[in-house]
Amino acid sequence: MDYHPEIVEQLMYCPGCGAPTPPNAANMCVNCIRNEVDITEGIPKQATIHFCRGCERYLQPPGLWVNATLESRELLTLCLKKLKGLSKVRLIDAGFIWTEPHSKRIKVKLTIQKEVFINTILQQIFEVEYIISGQQCDECTRLAAQNTWKAVVQLRQKVEHKRTFLYLEQLILKHNAHKDTTNIKEMRDGIDFYYGARNHAIKMIEFLSNVVPMKYKSSEQLISKDIHTSVSNFKFTYSAEIVPVCKDDLVCIPKKLSHSFGNINQLLICTRISSSIHLLDVNTLAVADVSTTQYYRHPFTPMGSAKSMVEFYVLDVEPLGPVNGKRVLCDVHVARMSDFGRNDEQFIARSHLGAILNPGDTVMGYDLARANFNNEDFDKLDRTNMPDVVLVRKAFPARRKKTRQRNWKLVQLGKEVDEMLPRKQEQAKIENDMELFMRDIEEDPEFRSTINIFKNENSAPAPVETEDMTDNDGSDDEFPEISLEEMMDEMAINMDGPDEDAEHDEDEDMMQM
Repeated sequence: MDYHPEIVEQLMYCPGCGAPTPPNAANMCVNCIRNEVDITEGIPKQATIHFCRGCERYLQPPGLWVNATLESRELLTLCLKKLKGLSKVRLIDAGFIWTEPHSKRIKVKLTIQKEVFINTILQQIFEVEYIISGQQCDECTRLAAQNTWKAVVQLRQKVEHKRTFLYLEQLILKHNAHKDTTNIKEMRDGIDFYYGARNHAIKMIEFLSNVVPMKYKSSEQLISKDIHTSVSNFKFTYSAEIVPVCKDDLVCIPKKLSHSFGNINQLLICTRISSSIHLLDVNTLAVADVSTTQYYRHPFTPMGSAKSMVEFYVLDVEPLGPVNGKRVLCDVHVARMSDFGRNDEQFIARSHLGAILNPGDTVMGYDLARANFNNEDFDKLDRTNMPDVVLVRKAFPARRKKTRQRNWKLVQLGKEVDEMLPRKQEQAKIENDMELFMRDIEEDPEFRSTINIFKNENSAPAPVETEDMTDNDGSDDEFPEISLEEMMDEMAINMDGPDEDAEHDEDEDMMQM
């Protein structure tokens, strides 16, 4: 290179190659500086990017999949983020170098600068090669997986026991409503039913709406979309919630709802749950069937459940005459079992149990004299005519139940238990709920007529009764029993034809005893 004579006087000779060069802090020419210092050190010259062939997206770590076409700005950004040492230099320019589209290679040309010495900035151009590696994204993996569920029905009820679900389970088994499920999972507050098709989940929702009062809402989630055929894959979730009112609950209905039933008393007890809520006024034997629409228009919650009932001792029964089906109105003189023999406190309660109560029996009810309810509708009631005791149902001695094995049994669904459930703490509660449910079956013939009861061939004969096994009042002789005519053999379901027998055999394999 020829320099002007005035400039030649200002040049220096590079100590490495002897070439004249303008003075700089490194005292070397540009070529020697490049040979001594590599500013691309620490920047990988080869990297791997992951590409899903199903949805044609690239993986942006740690788990985001983005759409990007070849030589696009999005793909260039993704490639530059893969270079870890690029933050230590100044990026001047970046661009793609053309490669064969099917070569699974992407080349990027980078121009960077970095200060190598004081007031000395070096610029360098280099290439980075990216290898495209195939990897299936999570959405495409779920799409390719076999036997995956497409819809789920999440059934819940916000109560402190599972007696409603135990009854609902028997209804599902009786009507074979679970035949299309791919899995049944027991959760903390309910059950999840998984299906391979959406219409099967809708069918279950319709069945549940016909047997219990409930409301539900649906949602959908896009799992994957095939860009080649424009076919989308969705998962549907149906969240169903059963009303929090159960059998034997004490409720106080709103005043507007009371007017719609002919000014019925607001303080009622629940006698049965079906597609509607069956309520009874123990003072007049008036009944009210609250439909699902009426309930959610005027909602109410139970003031007391079966676990808060108190046991009373029947001193005297005075029939009053009015009869409503099997119910007979009467006045019952009762005393608390906890106070019996300690004081003379007695109560006179109007009840519907005149047909089955006798002096010396025990009866379960709500002690309003000592109870403290947090209910807005109950606080507005006139307390002058408020009863001290509301009797619900007759109680039977529990001693004999613990000393004998039942000659009948129930079939249960083959459920998968959620691993998050604290099974050790919940086991005692589940067994107690099951025992109370089976007692309800024994005590209520109308209740057990709606479910299937099977003979227990493995049951041991009942033990010989002794004086210790029978109460002094002799009420144990009236203990309700289930007759053999009400029981079924396990192979006696769907006996209408050979095809139905075969279906029953398959269903029996799915049931868990």
